Amino acid sequence: MAFLTQKAALPFFLILFSIVYAQKPDSLYINPEKEEVKYPQLQIKGLFQARYLVGMSKDVDVNGLHHSDHSGTDNNFMIKYMRVQLRAQISKRTEVVVLANLADFKNDPKSRVLENAYLKYTFNPKLAFTVGQFRPWFGIEETYPIDIIKSLDWSNQYTEFGKLGWTSFQIGLSATGQIKLGEMPFQYAVSVVNGNGKNQINDNDNGKQYSTRLVFGLSEKYNLNLGLNGGYGEVLGKKVYAVGLDLSSLIKFDPKWSLDMQLEAKQATNHLLYFAADPETRPQNPDEYLIRGAYFLPNIRYEINHRNLSAFELSCRYEYLDTNFRLNSNPRQTITPMFGLEFLKNYGARIQLGMQLDRYKYQVENTNQYNNNLFIIQVQSRF
Repeated sequence: MAFLTQKAALPFFLILFSIVYAQKPDSLYINPEKEEVKYPQLQIKGLFQARYLVGMSKDVDVNGLHHSDHSGTDNNFMIKYMRVQLRAQISKRTEVVVLANLADFKNDPKSRVLENAYLKYTFNPKLAFTVGQFRPWFGIEETYPIDIIKSLDWSNQYTEFGKLGWTSFQIGLSATGQIKLGEMPFQYAVSVVNGNGKNQINDNDNGKQYSTRLVFGLSEKYNLNLGLNGGYGEVLGKKVYAVGLDLSSLIKFDPKWSLDMQLEAKQATNHLLYFAADPETRPQNPDEYLIRGAYFLPNIRYEINHRNLSAFELSCRYEYLDTNFRLNSNPRQTITPMFGLEFLKNYGARIQLGMQLDRYKYQVENTNQYNNNLFIIQVQSRF
């Protein structure tokens, strides 16, 4: 009888054991707890870039200045950049960036050294705000740093528009984002800046410069993008403007060969020339002083992926720039062929050899408006 009682109770114990075991967690099916992200997250980067320059035009120094008295330096070692960048991710949406070029200490560092100093808050990919000192988007060149540039340096156009307050490092506020227009990728940037350069204590007037950049992804296969740029502002009580158009493409022929192309054209009020002119003789409208420029930069790249050599590149940029084409036109044409060897991936280490060939419509003695041939060897390392 006891045996039958135990036999009848056996199913009950089996059911009870199954329930208890089912409640015991199985390590194979536990969702691992996500590690808590700790802030701030710090990242330090840097860039070293040095050059050796040889002027190959008689009586023209390495800076392109003509000397009728046969003086001037026609060869020079120089440190172009010794940059250190600190990026602090202080929350999921907020980052603070500081970038300094220590090589500027060799010059008067009053308006140099500090390049980036901004806070960026990202709501989502569609909207982010940047405030501080940064590079407002107004063309292709603002979208990448100097250490991955495909040529020797920034274009002459970029440098001049930086002096005018539209490009390079400026102080202000910017909103950026990316969305899709149907199936087309679209990026935008809207900026307002003081317009008088970096490291300034105050704006030099009450005017501000407003700019917009719109980028349309026309072809995913060829990485073809169209950029439209427009700007409007006020400088010392005078209205100024700037417009620009650019195209960029990256064509990959196979895993090793690729062709990167950039085409950009801009025009703007050259208010620096306007305010430098005699107030009694200059016209009332500053738009009589206009700057216009364009460049085309093709770059061929071959991936070697050898133990000691990652890739080589060959580029040749053609530039046209006229800083005052309405009143005193003297266009400058520059051809910059460059050959580069990349020893570490992502331009971690590379050496470039090339020439900068400048030609002016009219040569002016003892000025920079003089034909010049310059040979360059440049080395760099990113860390």
